Amino acid sequence: MARRNLTGAVDFAYLENFAANDAKVIEEVLNLFREQAGIWSSMLDASAEGWRDAAHTLKGAARGIGANHLGELCAAAEGEGAQHLPDVLHALDLVLADIAAYQHEQALQSLKTPR
Repeated sequence: MARRNLTGAVDFAYLENFAANDAKVIEEVLNLFREQAGIWSSMLDASAEGWRDAAHTLKGAARGIGANHLGELCAAAEGEGAQHLPDVLHALDLVLADIAAYQHEQALQSLKTPR
């Protein structure tokens, strides 16, 4: 399947395999990740009291969808300190861009599929 505009921030093959290629499950998981990312990103600031908790939560969610680099950066922030938060936020942006591109491609594919 041709996927456009992906940075490689998400291993979609991992996610597809994990979800047994169930498109509805994949869509639900990705939509939930996107919604939660809005909450986490606002907490990923060194001045926010719960930034370590946000990094920890995002680490698990990222690894769950195959965004391994983001997960590694979250682990670094959680263990080593807030100096990693700008890298976490940048990686999160790349993950969200990949998710948007993936979902767009899936939508286009569904239009091509005969019913």
